[in-house]
Amino acid sequence: MVEFAVWAPRPERVRLDVDGTLHPMVASGDGWWRADVDARIDARYGFVLDDDPKVLPDPRSPRQPEGVHERSQRWRPAADAWTDSDWAGRSIEGAVIYELHVGTFTPAGTFDAAIDKLDHLIDLGVDVVELMPVNAFGGTHGWGYDGVLWYAVHEPYGGPDGLIRLIDACHRRGLGVLIDAVFNHLGPSGNYLPRFGPYLSSGSNPWGESINIADADADEVRRYIIDCALRWMREFHADGLRLDAVHALVDTTAFHILEELSAETDALSAELGRPLSLIAESDMNDPRLITPRERGGLGMTAQWDDDIHHAIHSAVSGETQGYYGDFGSIETLAQTLRNGYFHAGTYSSFRHRRHGRPLDTSSIPATRLLAYTLTHDQVGNRAVGDRPSQNLQPGQLAVKAALALGSPYTAMLFMGEEWASSSPFQFFSSHPEPELARATAEGRKAEFAEHGWDADEIPDPQDPETFLRSKLNWDEVADGDHARMLAVYRDLIALRHREPDLADPWLDHLRVDYDEEQRWLVMHRGAFAVACNLGAEPVTVPVTGEVVLSWDEPAVEGEATRLPGHSFAVLRSA
Repeated sequence: MVEFAVWAPRPERVRLDVDGTLHPMVASGDGWWRADVDARIDARYGFVLDDDPKVLPDPRSPRQPEGVHERSQRWRPAADAWTDSDWAGRSIEGAVIYELHVGTFTPAGTFDAAIDKLDHLIDLGVDVVELMPVNAFGGTHGWGYDGVLWYAVHEPYGGPDGLIRLIDACHRRGLGVLIDAVFNHLGPSGNYLPRFGPYLSSGSNPWGESINIADADADEVRRYIIDCALRWMREFHADGLRLDAVHALVDTTAFHILEELSAETDALSAELGRPLSLIAESDMNDPRLITPRERGGLGMTAQWDDDIHHAIHSAVSGETQGYYGDFGSIETLAQTLRNGYFHAGTYSSFRHRRHGRPLDTSSIPATRLLAYTLTHDQVGNRAVGDRPSQNLQPGQLAVKAALALGSPYTAMLFMGEEWASSSPFQFFSSHPEPELARATAEGRKAEFAEHGWDADEIPDPQDPETFLRSKLNWDEVADGDHARMLAVYRDLIALRHREPDLADPWLDHLRVDYDEEQRWLVMHRGAFAVACNLGAEPVTVPVTGEVVLSWDEPAVEGEATRLPGHSFAVLRSA
């Protein structure tokens, strides 16, 4: 006999469908319904609520073979699925993380195809792979942030067995794995959870109705979230999670859900005997997020730091529109590199208010902030999904890499960045419902038309070609400037891993010199100086030493170094 259970406080009657046969379920008085039924290990099942004959998938479904609108399937991994029993885990602090989208990382777009590219990541020097959401969502392809069955693995990628093979292969090669988890909203296609119970709150966020984590009956919803998070780390051996847009998790309770998740993650880490990490995406610039719980914080391991991205990108590219409005100067770049946040209780012209809170650089190491020059957001949320490599000179891309990888922060790359991929990463979806598909396409065009873009230039998210254009072209890797860029990324990462001075996590030890007019900046890291010329003309920088890595040919002249336009040099003092 198998016990089936579902939390469904809203319907007055719940029946269990197992392989087409209906069975009554018994309410236990706390909103849960249960039934003990004979069932095959791979039985298809679902729930029928009240008098609606539609069989709904299990909110905690372990597998959705036919997609999010159909019956769930019982599943457990094969006895010999895992070979990583000796995996000791990997901390993300100070690591090099590689963000990838399974569907566009390879031509096939599957977990198994990604395994074939892991040697590339090892050669590059990557420590941790971060998978964009792999939870079940409507359609065959999409970014994954519109998931509706958070416990299940997207079938077109290879389902739960494929995910196990990928994570196991990563661990065998010494790579950690993070999974991007979205707990702040549900997608529009296949969201049956409100039929079962009060999963949604009265509030909303930019992506839809908010999740109920603080209103009436929120306790079981919070448990639903935390159990899902722990499932990725326990059952799929993930080394941690990237938590999407945690600023949209509006929690008015005395025990914030992130603090609760942090505590339970630490407990699981102790149980498993390996480190587990929680990386939060947040736009609040609030250091309490990454402050340990015992010091009054929420206990996240690290957080994405968009200020660093904005400061680097704007200073190198010259873009100052939208949220880049307060960035662009070398002074702003220097201040952000030194302090972690640029907005730290200062006025934000984009938000029209004060923003952020200062980071205590004497107690919070820089490795709790992620530095990057690209993310899926910073490419895909541009109108046409264009990468910097489509707009900037190779030297400018190299300078951006040196600033991020030469900094004391935990570093992250976005797939293809390392060889200046020419493939865009556009917003794509495959909603099967015609009205939803049309609304998605029209909404995307209207959003950017308001900002001055020609609506005809905006790719249709539902057009399969938008998805196909976004796939990486691996044939580029060995060609010309692409191969040269890849070599520089490899060398920067190797130097970062090899030299203790470049692993120093304390911002109080970092000195940044710059010249606004001549557009150069130098990060001093112990015996090393990372000198960058962000301008097009050659400059003389007051730093000297042995050149250990560079883009183009610097010339050390006594107590100074001559840098060509759009170039960098890493120098070691005697």
